[in-house]
Amino acid sequence: MRTAAIAWIMLTAGCGARTGLPTADRDESEGGGGGEVFCTSKGDELVLVGTLRDFRDDHPDFEQGVLGADRGIVMSELGADGLPVYAGSPATPTTNGAASFDTWYRDTPTVNQTAQISIELARGGGVAAIADPTFFPIDDRLFGNQGREHNYHFTLDARLTFERRGGEVFAFSGDDDLWVFVDGRLALDLGGVHSTESGSFEVDDLAGPLGLETGERYELAIFFAERQTTGSTFQLALSDFAVCE
Repeated sequence: MRTAAIAWIMLTAGCGARTGLPTADRDESEGGGGGEVFCTSKGDELVLVGTLRDFRDDHPDFEQGVLGADRGIVMSELGADGLPVYAGSPATPTTNGAASFDTWYRDTPTVNQTAQISIELARGGGVAAIADPTFFPIDDRLFGNQGREHNYHFTLDARLTFERRGGEVFAFSGDDDLWVFVDGRLALDLGGVHSTESGSFEVDDLAGPLGLETGERYELAIFFAERQTTGSTFQLALSDFAVCE
């Protein structure tokens, strides 16, 4: 594995392994129409901006007790609206069809409620990082905790733009679903209601198939879902990586 320009990202909603990386400083606002999410620079700070959507626990795809990896929930390319397209025909082992899946990352009155989140990444030693071992960003808000200690049952749509310099490596872990798209094409599929699973890819390996060119900027889109009551951890680290400059 190459060591130059490594970007390591980990998204976990599970029992929550703790790390020594900084905890996120969150700046959240409710509402929003599911518009663009991106990362921005504020001086020496790097901010990852995303959209959270909260669901009730009676959503057809949440808290159903059906566990396991479930690859192929989404199509290999994002739709015209920049969001995942359901690939089930007509369903998958852990999902119940396009109608319910289409609410995961789209504002849907009475089904979900939306909040924006800004996560400041700590920078130092060539690394921009955040690790939150108790990632419950909407406790007591939106649909509330529904009788539980925390507000579970949410999705996250987070994106950043990077400049391809060559040698970038992305590694991810997720519990539950986690999909990663590069320039609108699926690069990693960790779909399903499962314990922590990991995957990685080298951007150089995608350059040919996706037509990625050195020096050009591309979007990295991360789609995450926490669908089964458990702990929740969010961790991301970017090492020697050209982001939003």
